Amino acid sequence: MHAPRARGESATKHYFFVTEDNFNKLKIENAFIECALVHNYQYGTLREYINERLGQGINVICDIDVQGFKLIQEAGVDHVSVFIIPPSIKELEKRLIKRGLDSENVIGTRLKNAKEELKYAEEFDYRVLNDSFEHAYEEIENIIIGSKLPKNNDKINLKILRDMLS
Repeated sequence: MHAPRARGESATKHYFFVTEDNFNKLKIENAFIECALVHNYQYGTLREYINERLGQGINVICDIDVQGFKLIQEAGVDHVSVFIIPPSIKELEKRLIKRGLDSENVIGTRLKNAKEELKYAEEFDYRVLNDSFEHAYEEIENIIIGSKLPKNNDKINLKILRDMLS
């Protein structure tokens, strides 16, 4: 990733931080399984890193945006996708402000991007409402371990999604 580190982030634990020149070189070399410009920063997932883990029988969880999701789909990579929906744009804004990591301009960009990305949520295999950390975590855990989500879950999330988009 070519972006400044947020408070508490460390190299190789949260991301692999590289210079812009190195990132662009890796792009030219097709080293990324997906890469995108997100919130004015370049992010990518190294193909070699993913292939090594998968070769060891390790499932990989990627935190990517809609652009990355579409690239992974186009690449034909076997995957399960989860779109995490904020309870509302207002709540997302409050959470971003409370985090204290971004300027007003960056928060504005992130909110604008979130509204645009919500349009693609229905393309994902699962949608999880992040109304509380515990609830969202439990739903994602159920997806990961293969349990079924409550039958009405997707209908509720899709209604919230539609309300947020209108």
